[in-house]
Amino acid sequence: MKSGNLGYPRIGKNREWKKALEAFWAGKLEEEAFHAELKAIRLNNLKIQQEQGIDIIPVGDFTYYDHILDTAAMFGLVPQRFNYDGGEVNLSTYYALARGNKEAPACEMTKWFNTNYHYIVPELENAQPVLTRNRLLDAYREAKTELGVEGRPVLVGPYTFLKLSKGYTPDELASWIDRLLPLYSQVLRELESEGVQWVQVDEPILATTLDVEELAHVNRIYETLTKEAPGLKLLVQTYFESVDHYEAVVALPVHGIGLDFVHDRGQNLAAIRKHGFPTDKVLGAGLIDGRGIWKADLRAKLETLQALGEAVTSDRIIVQPSSSLLHVPVTAAQESGLEPVLRDALSFAVEKLGEIALLTKAGANGADAYAAELEAADRSRIALQQSPARARTSVHERIAALAGEPSARPSSFEVRSKAQEAKWQLPLLPTTTIGSFPQTPEIRSARLKWRKGQLSNELYETFIKEQIQLWIDLQTELELDVFVHGEFERTDMVEFFGEKLAGFAFTSFGWVQSYGSRCVKPPIIYGDVAFTAPMTVDETVYAQSLTDKPVKGMLTGPITILNWSFVRDDKPRNEVADQIALALREEVEALEAAGIGMIQVDEPAMREGLPLKREHWQHYLDWAVNSFRLSTATVQDETQIHTHMCYSEFHDIIDSISALDADVISIETSRSHGELVGSFEEYTYDKGIGLGVYDIHSPRVPTAEEMGSMIDRALRVLNPAQFWINPDCGLKTRKQEETVAALRTMVEATKIARQKYQA
Repeated sequence: MKSGNLGYPRIGKNREWKKALEAFWAGKLEEEAFHAELKAIRLNNLKIQQEQGIDIIPVGDFTYYDHILDTAAMFGLVPQRFNYDGGEVNLSTYYALARGNKEAPACEMTKWFNTNYHYIVPELENAQPVLTRNRLLDAYREAKTELGVEGRPVLVGPYTFLKLSKGYTPDELASWIDRLLPLYSQVLRELESEGVQWVQVDEPILATTLDVEELAHVNRIYETLTKEAPGLKLLVQTYFESVDHYEAVVALPVHGIGLDFVHDRGQNLAAIRKHGFPTDKVLGAGLIDGRGIWKADLRAKLETLQALGEAVTSDRIIVQPSSSLLHVPVTAAQESGLEPVLRDALSFAVEKLGEIALLTKAGANGADAYAAELEAADRSRIALQQSPARARTSVHERIAALAGEPSARPSSFEVRSKAQEAKWQLPLLPTTTIGSFPQTPEIRSARLKWRKGQLSNELYETFIKEQIQLWIDLQTELELDVFVHGEFERTDMVEFFGEKLAGFAFTSFGWVQSYGSRCVKPPIIYGDVAFTAPMTVDETVYAQSLTDKPVKGMLTGPITILNWSFVRDDKPRNEVADQIALALREEVEALEAAGIGMIQVDEPAMREGLPLKREHWQHYLDWAVNSFRLSTATVQDETQIHTHMCYSEFHDIIDSISALDADVISIETSRSHGELVGSFEEYTYDKGIGLGVYDIHSPRVPTAEEMGSMIDRALRVLNPAQFWINPDCGLKTRKQEETVAALRTMVEATKIARQKYQA
């Protein structure tokens, strides 16, 4: 029995990776020095895995931005607008694909399955794939030469890569498989020639709902690849769910299959018990949660391992995480600021490697030899479970009486919209923003000084008010119709609320990558969630006092707080969501009582929580929608509820989006605008809606003509009377001059559109 890993966090324990990327982009780090810094981080990641006793260490999982982008670049899949002329993709082009440049907008970005990680969507239209450089060969050689690590290269599988790409029709899928297979074969042959023993081929798409025809494609892919590199062993790795067609998947003509035994709802284990496991294959047993942060119940994991051992001999089992550890922070060792009972129950990437190593040894040699270590893990988990933070009687009583809570607004949207129209008297195509304005170095510095006690509460509040005043004045000058206060007092949109609600805890170094260099520090929901005091009222009311235009109150919704946090694992997620929703309801009511008549409850993470299996979608959507409505159900008809959602495929959940019963929804769509607009050709949406007209993730400022074309495209299928015009997300990460220029252009495009569509 061996221990293995599937992937390691790229960012470094102090976000060294992020800092290097941003220094390079800013021109503060030369390319040679940039490569050297990233190499040092990459090698250190490998050393840590060595030190933790992992037998099989992945190589090639490290990236300069995103692993899907790496695969596209390796195969020369660069859209024509970037003027790529072949050969190895240089850093300038590589980062233009991800971030855009002055000449061309970036490629679309969307969620990696049901996680909060974003990948860059490959564009295949008119592409001519060719192997530009075998980056896995480079990674393997580096690990072996520098550290003596006989690494296992990690490659995104052909079928997953194609299913996550765009720019081809379903009828063209088979031909694209034919075009990519020779390139994949070449990569594998070169690895085989180098002496590589195993390659991990990630096919998480196999954990989604596939039909028989799709499985035939997958089988053909691996028949080809194993023939092309017969001396190489392939481990086809799945994760995030069970595989529906277990017998077909384990029968693939490869040497090993990796399965998730954490997020599989027990189905993978049940399938092995029923059908067995091939005697000629290795089983990658994903027993330690690659996405959660809690110490594992190692005794329960040993029981699962024992059950697997009834079907698979121990020498053919690799104990590993359920997925790459990309989704968890680097180490809990630095979290000295947490209560000991909580800190001792945490397991981040480094600690998970230790759990994997211990589980492997206990599985191979018997639990008795490791009784002390297992008992220590038990004590940590039991102590947290007995914490007073999980025994708030008032919260338990309210959840028990949930059937008596209002879960829908009393009036229909038709009635509410008339009341709101009479109250607000907004122009056709009202303009607004999503919530945040630029968090300048001065703002971040002031917040840091305040948190360290170097700036008094009074001086900090004065500073925040000055920023609010500045941006109220700018919004007035720009002639926006509905204002926001700018969220200058906030760090992360979830962390801010978690810090003010009971039941949350916060790490000092618990960063994870969201997209590119953007790292987030998810809160930890470890106890019962409860409202303690108003959280946003003071700043919003102050902003409203500076203008006659409506100022939106800005909250993060219950499902996004849930999905963007590390959540306790002792209660169902829907119950935790309802606890959050009831706490947020009290904030919504406080804003309304203070005179704030537009309140935005953002749910950018609603869709990403969807289970991978369509058969489980409706259950999730039902409780997610209900939690949102719990948070907004008690306001008056005249109070306009807004919400916002981020990059996702929305057309298949339009019914649930409508069921949220928000008066206005804005959707982040600028990188995939046409696809979403097309959804409304088939679905009649009757509420207010804003489809983002420019991409805030790029420093590029689009022209009024570009924004106008987006408006025109949307209004082919939407009524101008229901359409709002806004950027596609918050502006926190942009610079002030970029933001002002883009919003000025947005207003210009709106004025042109109003003349065109005015009845």
